[in-house]
Amino acid sequence: MAQIILFAPLVGAILAGFGWRLMGERAAQLLATGLVFLAAILSWVIFIGFDGTTQQITILRFIDSGALSADWGIRVDRMTAIMLVVVNSVSALVHLYSFGYMAHDDNWGHGEAYRARFFAYLSFFTFAMLALVTSDNLIQMFFGWEGVGVASYLLIGFYFKKESANAASIKAFVVNRVGDFGFALGIFALFYLTGSVKFDDIFAAAPQLAQTQLHFLWTEWNAANLIGVLLFIGAMGKSAQLFLHTWLPDAMEGPTPVSALIHAATMVTAGVFLVSRMSPLYEYAPSAKDMIVVVGATTAFFAATVGLVQNDIKRVIAYSTCSQLGYMFVAAGVGMYPVAMFHLFTHAFFKAMLFLGAGSVIHAMHHEQDMRNYGGLRKKIPFTFWMMMIGTLAITGVGIPLTHFGFAGFLSKDAVIESAFVGSNYAFVLLVLAALMTSFYSWRLMFMTFFGAPRGDAHTHEHAHESPLVMLVPLGALSLGAIFAGMIWFNNFFGDEAKMRGDEEISTHKSLGVRSPCDWYGRPTRGYTPLDVPCASTWRELLRAAGIDGAVLNEETNGTNGTNGAGGAGGTDGSNDPNESAVDGVATRALEKVASALTLADVLSVSDGSKGLSALTALSALTASGAALARMFAALGLEVEDAREVVRLCVRSWRDVNAADDAALAYLRGKSAPRGQ
Repeated sequence: MAQIILFAPLVGAILAGFGWRLMGERAAQLLATGLVFLAAILSWVIFIGFDGTTQQITILRFIDSGALSADWGIRVDRMTAIMLVVVNSVSALVHLYSFGYMAHDDNWGHGEAYRARFFAYLSFFTFAMLALVTSDNLIQMFFGWEGVGVASYLLIGFYFKKESANAASIKAFVVNRVGDFGFALGIFALFYLTGSVKFDDIFAAAPQLAQTQLHFLWTEWNAANLIGVLLFIGAMGKSAQLFLHTWLPDAMEGPTPVSALIHAATMVTAGVFLVSRMSPLYEYAPSAKDMIVVVGATTAFFAATVGLVQNDIKRVIAYSTCSQLGYMFVAAGVGMYPVAMFHLFTHAFFKAMLFLGAGSVIHAMHHEQDMRNYGGLRKKIPFTFWMMMIGTLAITGVGIPLTHFGFAGFLSKDAVIESAFVGSNYAFVLLVLAALMTSFYSWRLMFMTFFGAPRGDAHTHEHAHESPLVMLVPLGALSLGAIFAGMIWFNNFFGDEAKMRGDEEISTHKSLGVRSPCDWYGRPTRGYTPLDVPCASTWRELLRAAGIDGAVLNEETNGTNGTNGAGGAGGTDGSNDPNESAVDGVATRALEKVASALTLADVLSVSDGSKGLSALTALSALTASGAALARMFAALGLEVEDAREVVRLCVRSWRDVNAADDAALAYLRGKSAPRGQ
C-alpha cells in the first residue's frame, strides 16, 4: 500500500507530462488526478488504521559507495501517517480544483496546450514531497527536498511569458539553495561523525554527539548544537523563516492552486517536519533549540506586521503562512514536537481553503487580486464567502474557552502559545501579539472583500459570479477539516488529559511517554504526555538513588543483552521472560546497561527546569513499558504506586515546573532516602 501511495503520483506525472499528445489533455488531467486521489484514499486508510508499529520497507539499494550506504526505503510511522494525509489530501483537492481554475487562462492564447503540463508538475511535486516524508535516511530526504524545490521552480514560473513570474521562480530557487547548503553541511557532519545517514543510527548516536566538540568556522562547537543549527538553516529556507523568507510573497506569481498546495500545506511545512523528525538529536542540542525558538517567534511577529498592510489578497495569506510557520517552529523549539505537528496538520486544512477561496474570488473578479477593488461580494459569491468565513474563524482561533470545542486553529494555536508560555517568555509575548495581528489582517481581508460598497471596475463587479462546482467541492471538503480536525484528533496528538488528571489509575507507560512523535529509538509512541511535565530533577534523583552514574540510550531494538552495573535492575534479563514484549526486553537491557560512557548529566542534559524535556525523554527510553518501570522502582526499594504518585504530582502542577519538582521530590524523599550520596 505504501509503495502505491509513493509512486502513483509519479506515474501520473510521467504519463500526463509525456503522453498527453497521445491521450489528449483531458485524459491526462483525469489520469493524474485519479492517481493522486487513489494515493489520498490509501493515506487515510493508513492514518486511521495505524497501530503504532513502525514499518520500514526497502525498495532498492540507492547508494553504496565506500562507507556510505543508503537504501531507498519507506518509513511508515506516526509522523509519516500524518504527513501522508496532509500532502495527498490537499494535493488531490487542488488537482480537482484546478480543473475549473485552469480551464480558461488568459495567460495562454487560443489553442495553446498548458493544462496537461500543469497537472504533470502538480503530480511531480506530490511525488517529491512524498519521497521526503517517507524517507528512512537523510540522503533520500535530501532527494525529496531538492525535488520539491525543482517542482516549486516549475510551478511558480508556470506563466513563463511573464517576466515577474520568471523572476519569482528564480528567486525562490536561489534563496532555497542558500538554506539547502546548510542542510547539506548538516548531513555531511552527521555522516562524518556517525558513519551513517540512517535515522535509527543517528538517533542512537545522539548522546555521543552531545559530548563531541568540532572546530568549525574558526571556533569550537558542540557537535549536536552545530548539526542542529545547520539542519535548521535548511528548514529556514524551505519554510520561509526570517532572512530566508523573501521568496514566499513573490511566489504568489504562480497560479493560485500552486499557492494552496505548495505555499500553504506541503512544501513550506517540510522544515517543521525535518526538525520534528530529528527531535531525538535536538533534545541534545539546547542552543540549537533556543535559536529555533527565537527565529520562529520573530518570524511569526514580523510576518504578521507585514500582513497588516498588504492589499493583494494572495500576499495577505502568504504572509499569514509565514507567520503560522513561525508558530510551528516555536513549538518544536521548546520541545513540544506533537504540538508543532498538530498545528501543521490543522493549518493545512484552513490555509489551503483560504488560498483556494482567494482563488475563487480572483476567478469571480476576472483575475483581479487587489482587495481595494473588491467590496460587497458576499451576495455575488455566497458559497465562497461562507467558506472564507470558516477559514477565517479557524485561523483566528475561535472556540469555546476552557473546552475542546472550537475551530481547528483554536486548539492548535492555543497549544503552541501554551507551550511558549512554559518554554520561553520572549516567544510567548511575540506569539500573543502575532495572534492579535492575525485576527486584524484576517478580518480586514474579509471586510474589504465581502462587505461595503463595490469598488473598482463596475463592469467586473456586475459580472462577478460563483465558481463552478468543481472548484467549490474542494472548498467544502477542506472546510470540514478546518472545523473538525482539531476536535477530532486532539487526543491522538496529546493523550487523554482528563484521564491523566483524574483519580483513576494512570498508565505509567502512557504517562511517561515521550513528547516527540517517536521515541528515542525512532519508534512511534502510542500516547503523548500532556503539555510540559518536566520534573527533571525528580528523575535525576531517582537514578541517583539507584546508584546509576550513567546509562546508554543507543541500545538497538535488536541489540545484545547488556551487562549489570552498579545499582542495576537486579540482574533481570528481560529477554528471558516469555511474557515480556520485545520492546520491554530492550528497555530492560538498556536499564541494566549502566555506568558506561555517558554521565548522568549527559543523559539528562537539562539546563533549567523550564526546558527539562530531555529528562523525561531519557527516562522513557529506559522504561519503555510499565513492567520495566516496575523493575526500576523495585531496585529503588519503592512501589510502582510511588511512580504513579510522582506522575500525578507532576501533572497536577504542570503549569509551575518548580512546584512540580518540589512536590515530587518531597514525596520521594519521604519514601526512600537517597543512596550512594
